[in-house]
Amino acid sequence: MKNIIFIVFFIMTISKLSAQKDSLQLGDSYADDQIYFSVSYAQFNNQPTAISRSNFSYAVSAGFLKDVILNKRGNISFAAGVGYGFNFFNHELKVEELSSGTSFNSASNLASNIFTSHNLEFPIEFRWRTSTAKKYDFWRIYGGVKFLYNVSNTFRFEENGTKFSYNNVSAFNNFQYGLTLSVGYDVFNLNLFYGLTPVFKNATINGEEINTTILKFGFIFYIL
Repeated sequence: MKNIIFIVFFIMTISKLSAQKDSLQLGDSYADDQIYFSVSYAQFNNQPTAISRSNFSYAVSAGFLKDVILNKRGNISFAAGVGYGFNFFNHELKVEELSSGTSFNSASNLASNIFTSHNLEFPIEFRWRTSTAKKYDFWRIYGGVKFLYNVSNTFRFEENGTKFSYNNVSAFNNFQYGLTLSVGYDVFNLNLFYGLTPVFKNATINGEEINTTILKFGFIFYIL
């Protein structure tokens, strides 16, 4: 019953927003507030030399962006929002949380090695588009920065038939950020996230600093 009420409320909200847009005249100021959803292929970038590669990994995120118009035509704006993101990495860095702290080694001989994280997202975008108050299908280029706050992280691997799992390791960098770029037409857009902060803090492997960052590229869908 609660789900039905939520769906009805959601549909009514969308209809109301659409009606408000339809009432605008050409040249009127407007905002392009949006719900976003993205799905991306993800990789660890700038890996230490002891780590040769990462296997197939992905990320998904969703949230809401508030649009603030910066010019009369309405095709240039600033947007800020909040959302949720999930990362899944199949990688070759063995991470263990020991009494002495977080330990890092190569995981090339492990049966499986998975890292997952749940994050709060705070995207900020500078936006250019070919839209008007009456034109909803348009080209866009949105660039900006996204701040991430980690809610939880888990490192799991299997070694010699034994499974290990470590939650919220102490060396994980809970606050991260990176550059974003979205380019496309209408609902479908290419999306890039280039992490600028290391995944780990004060981390080394074989005497080499681990400055691994996250790189994601895929699709982002803007709704409303």
